[in-house]
Amino acid sequence: MSDRFSFEVLATDGKARRGLVSMPRGAVRTPAFMPVGTAGTVKAMYLDQVRALGSDIILGNTYHLMLRPGAERVARLGGLHDFARWPYPILTDSGGFQVMSLAQLRKLTEKGVTFKSHVDGARYELTPERSIEIQGLLDSDIQMQLDECVALPAEETAIEKAMELSLRWAERCKAAFGDQPGKAMFGIVQGGDRPALRERSAEALKAMSLKGYAVGGLAVGEPQAVMLDMLDVVCPVLPKEKPRYLMGVGTPDDIVKAVMRGIDMFDCVMPTRAGRHGLAYTRRGKINLRNARHAEDPRPLDEESDCTAARDYSRAYLHHLVKSGEALAGMLLTWNNLSYYQSLMQGLRDAIETARLTDHAAALSEGWERGDIPPR
Repeated sequence: MSDRFSFEVLATDGKARRGLVSMPRGAVRTPAFMPVGTAGTVKAMYLDQVRALGSDIILGNTYHLMLRPGAERVARLGGLHDFARWPYPILTDSGGFQVMSLAQLRKLTEKGVTFKSHVDGARYELTPERSIEIQGLLDSDIQMQLDECVALPAEETAIEKAMELSLRWAERCKAAFGDQPGKAMFGIVQGGDRPALRERSAEALKAMSLKGYAVGGLAVGEPQAVMLDMLDVVCPVLPKEKPRYLMGVGTPDDIVKAVMRGIDMFDCVMPTRAGRHGLAYTRRGKINLRNARHAEDPRPLDEESDCTAARDYSRAYLHHLVKSGEALAGMLLTWNNLSYYQSLMQGLRDAIETARLTDHAAALSEGWERGDIPPR
């Protein structure tokens, strides 16, 4: 452990990096996938399980935690780490993405955003300073600037306006965050699907000398090709000695392709949300346990997996649980999915260390394309 926040690149393979983010509460091996703990819990999982699967860090959500139970209450109870019984690193988002989704319930100004709670209709104000204050009360280790995220497709004028506002808010967040050696505040590159705007945003944030940088606004409905094009623009601009975080992404294929372009950190609700809806991620691709063809299939999801949920339960049983609406279905499939995601990240780290990432990525893709093999 380190008493300061730091990032070290340990190996490279092409543009991909194998690194280590060090903080007082622990180290994060990169490339890393951060399970989403929206309200202080990774849905359908014990946090001890999440740790055992290989997670070094989880994500908490500022918007949801400020509404329930409230940041001040969490602070009085010892901070989010004690509250949730997760003594390891936590990254909190700023709340900006969730507020974006409340377009009919919000008012955006230079000062910040006012919005009505989706919980009880109460009115709140979220400014850059208040966002950092809330994240400080939660006592997270990595805190994100408040930004304005624009859903795509959008007009260039709207994208540029949001990008410029996000840069001004980044300056205010940096001032509010101050000097906290053991923690970090990341800026967020915006600019939609416009390369010139993305480059301007990245250059401006780079000049702020922040401890880390995220790429935002690329999990909002655009095709994968657009996302990859924007990463090709942004990653070369960002400092090589700082961690890079692609927010809200994504599928295993998205992650592999982004790692190959130099991204170090990821988060996404996909593995947990899919698990609650009967969908399993495996090395053979996605398996929909709602499908009737699994009703009498005695095979596990993956006989070679180290995960109990993947190896020791039959597809027939999982299908039964899903069709019966049993809570255990979501628990087992989420367990499987997070296990697969963490094994995916470990495989990528190993491949970068041994300079065989291209071959490894091709083998992963071949497995997904081959798909699941029906029983005889």
